[in-house]
Amino acid sequence: MSEHWLQVPEWTWNYSSDGSAPVYVHQWVHQLNNIKTLPDMILYGAPISRSSISVSGASLYPSEFRRGWKGFATYNLDETVDLSPYKVADAGDVLMHTTDILLSHQRIQKSTQYLVEHFPNTTTCMIGGDHSTTACAVRGIKEAFKEETIGILQLDTHLDVRDPKELGPANGTPIRQLIDGNIVKGENVINIGLHGYFNAKPLIDYANEHNIQMVTLKNARKAGLINTIQEALVRLSSKVDRIYVTIDMDVLDISVAPGVPASTPGGMTTIELFDSLLEIGKHPDVLHIDFVCLDPSKDSAVGQTVKSGVYAWLQFVTGRILQIK
Repeated sequence: MSEHWLQVPEWTWNYSSDGSAPVYVHQWVHQLNNIKTLPDMILYGAPISRSSISVSGASLYPSEFRRGWKGFATYNLDETVDLSPYKVADAGDVLMHTTDILLSHQRIQKSTQYLVEHFPNTTTCMIGGDHSTTACAVRGIKEAFKEETIGILQLDTHLDVRDPKELGPANGTPIRQLIDGNIVKGENVINIGLHGYFNAKPLIDYANEHNIQMVTLKNARKAGLINTIQEALVRLSSKVDRIYVTIDMDVLDISVAPGVPASTPGGMTTIELFDSLLEIGKHPDVLHIDFVCLDPSKDSAVGQTVKSGVYAWLQFVTGRILQIK
């Protein structure tokens, strides 16, 4: 079994101990070291943003994500679903080295490997951090399941296939790292949400050369976004053993997500993202997910992007419960 650098979460809220059902999210989530039964989902944070091409405070998001729980109940009115029976455990954050990016990335990889080896039937959810963390997590999963094929469903404005030989293992490179490192095949990567003028032609050429399946947001809307998500999941599940979903919050339109370093006009609405995550959560082959590139320091005064990030995660959890039903 691998070593890890997971630290106990800093938050001190406790699950209801008087026998009453939790009402709010902060009363519902256990700390992993206190849980007595196998969790349905394990959360962990990867608070790094030194590897971001854009100036970013995404390292702040795991802590702000947890603080945001107090604003959300455990009951989903739209789906008439109570989340509280679904057991979510928080493993804390991976300890980052102050200056050494490569060492921090290794720690994310090893910590992910540790979690999936110890809890092989539990959904894992990583809260970033910038998008470089995705390559680390997927490598950790591959180390744990060497014989399995991993597929990636990516909701993103960008392809993230810049050359790490030029940039280092930055947030614009994770998909290329995984393809060039033979961890995943390009044909097993589907990116939904691409749009506009935010991917240079050489990056499109690389994606085409490696058979990355690119679905522009314009075409996804024409076909129906939920239909597009469903078809992508069916396509991946027919070819891979497990699906890793990565949600770059810059897939959202800049008007609804100011707290994103590389935010752009023309992106998804929050409702489109929320509906997509509900559908993604329903699919049994989705075993891992991350939420990355949300910078609380750039957010509005009311924390609208952080709130959207928490809401998006809760939609995924709702989908898990609906899938179980």
